[in-house]
Amino acid sequence: MTPSVSAAPLPTPTRSRPSLRRRLLAFLLIPMLVLLLLDAMLTYAVALSYSNHVHDRDLAGDAQSIAALLQHDALPGEISAQARFLLDYDPAGRNYFDIRSRQHGLVSGNGHLQGPTVHAHIGQAPILFDTRLGHTPLRAATVAIPDPRHAQDVLDITVAETLHDRHMIAREILLLSVSLQLLLMLLLLGLVWFGVDVGLRGLEPLTRRLARRERTLAPIDDSDVPRELLPLTRTIDTLFGRLRGLMALQERFIADAAHQLRTPLTGLSLHVERAQAHAHDPALRDALHHIERLNARAARTARQLLALTRAQTPHEDEQDRAIIDLGTLVPETVGDRVHEAIAAGVDLGYEGTTEATPILGNAGALRELLDNLLDNALRYAGRDGQVTVSLRAADADGGPRIIVEDDGPGVADEFLSRLGERFFRTPTSHGDGTGLGLAIVQRIAERHAASVVYARAPSGGLLVDIRFPAMSITA
Repeated sequence: MTPSVSAAPLPTPTRSRPSLRRRLLAFLLIPMLVLLLLDAMLTYAVALSYSNHVHDRDLAGDAQSIAALLQHDALPGEISAQARFLLDYDPAGRNYFDIRSRQHGLVSGNGHLQGPTVHAHIGQAPILFDTRLGHTPLRAATVAIPDPRHAQDVLDITVAETLHDRHMIAREILLLSVSLQLLLMLLLLGLVWFGVDVGLRGLEPLTRRLARRERTLAPIDDSDVPRELLPLTRTIDTLFGRLRGLMALQERFIADAAHQLRTPLTGLSLHVERAQAHAHDPALRDALHHIERLNARAARTARQLLALTRAQTPHEDEQDRAIIDLGTLVPETVGDRVHEAIAAGVDLGYEGTTEATPILGNAGALRELLDNLLDNALRYAGRDGQVTVSLRAADADGGPRIIVEDDGPGVADEFLSRLGERFFRTPTSHGDGTGLGLAIVQRIAERHAASVVYARAPSGGLLVDIRFPAMSITA
């Protein structure tokens, strides 16, 4: 049996992203090209009309000049040499003449030209008309003079020329005009391109303000937004308002759920303690011990959910902000955890600075941040582990920094960027962690305009670096 071979799927064609600049230029370029074509046609028609006017005037002048030569210089039965030269001279062979007597017919000429449909009158301006010589279209002028040889006769003098020179001059005018207009169009397109580019730069302040936002859903400041973009910014403000409502609803739900869980969990813990005091069966005592651990874990999760909800609150009252000296707050918080570290068999140390390290923030939120960092470090350092908390003063590169590092198993490099996500735990994590501690740290740091950097410590464990701006005012 011949094995079946499945065809490889064809790559999905990717559509190019629409460009506002290309669209504007296309809307301008296509009409301009159409206008250029219409302008070329109009220019050619005007140039041809002007060329016809000039040539008709010259043609009429030639007919009158020849009539004057024949009338004054002609000998009986002859055409003067000057008239003959004027009539015959045409290097390109595009001029024709015809001198015809109304009584005796053709007197002289180099073509059999048809006269006008009506006779010219003596003393009248030359008659201009279109005629043909074979298949060649001609433009002709006819003037009538008395025959100097026969007083009763009239001579019709017709001078004609082809239309070649007329069209050639019109084309020359067209090429000159179109070249200049094309140059002007290119310059105009360059100005349009520059104008569109300058116009689109008006979006940059709005883009930068939106890019700097983290969790702020306040309305957009549209004081410098172009009038044409106001519908867009107002639509975004409407969307922000809906998101604020949804986030507030979600946070209230989490807070209410966590609060409602605390009461039954506390009661369950009390009943477990009472049951343990009267339990004599080892199996029962072991089961109650597990229940107590699970209850403590659930209670801790509820507390952290409440802490996370507080940390995610978009605004904070002004009275909660104050100038805080991290040089006092950090060692106090570390000192409160020393007994817990000793009980866990962890060497907890502090390395501080003697300089004042002030920032503007919320003391309770910062203690919550440090407690969660220490919880995480003590849990993963393990017995006989080491945790070090460092406080570095502000310098020329920025504000103060709090660094917490441990010598635990650490976090793989591919997971460092995900630390701070809610409920995220690395695949190698063990223990009863909830995945909320670093998320709380991340949110409180953002509330203080601080950045959080996760890295591998020199000892191989996790290093968390909280970098505050100098005298941050966004607590």
